[in-house]
Amino acid sequence: MSNIQDTDTLIVGCMAGDRQAQRLLFKKYFGYAKSICLRYTSFAEEAEEVLNEGFLKVFNNLKNYDEAYPFRAWLRTIMINTAISYNRKYKKHNRDRVDLEDAPYLSLDEDVIGEITAGEILDIIRQLKPLYRDVFLMHAVDGYNHREIAEMLEVNEATVRSQYARARAQLKTLISEEFPYLKEEWAMNF
Repeated sequence: MSNIQDTDTLIVGCMAGDRQAQRLLFKKYFGYAKSICLRYTSFAEEAEEVLNEGFLKVFNNLKNYDEAYPFRAWLRTIMINTAISYNRKYKKHNRDRVDLEDAPYLSLDEDVIGEITAGEILDIIRQLKPLYRDVFLMHAVDGYNHREIAEMLEVNEATVRSQYARARAQLKTLISEEFPYLKEEWAMNF
């Protein structure tokens, strides 16, 4: 079993209770899953907790996996939902809610983002308030629409839209503080 890297075969092995298949599936998708968890948490320790809990859910729910869809997409959904549940459990979202009327809309110059490394962007995103970060990542990175995000977070769609606008505004502020030399380029695009 140790030479098997085919995901479908590993899934069958996991469903049969094969520990080696579980180790190989975990190893194969560890980096991908961890990158998701790191995006949705503030600290590496939280990401580890979410990652472990997420993989536990994966192994316990493999019988529900539909082979008609890519395994990575199913895994991503579980990891995102686990991170959201983790944040909700510790009530990290409730203190950050605002009304739509209070949310400014700010344009974000895509060319400026090209001047910042991926690691620097991730560090800045991790500084966002938890709900802002989750909504921003779910929409801008993972491609969920506002309605889907609202359903997953159990809030109304207007709240999601306002949180996304707030996240963009806060990102703009954080980027201009971290990279003041870019501030002039941004000011011209307001």
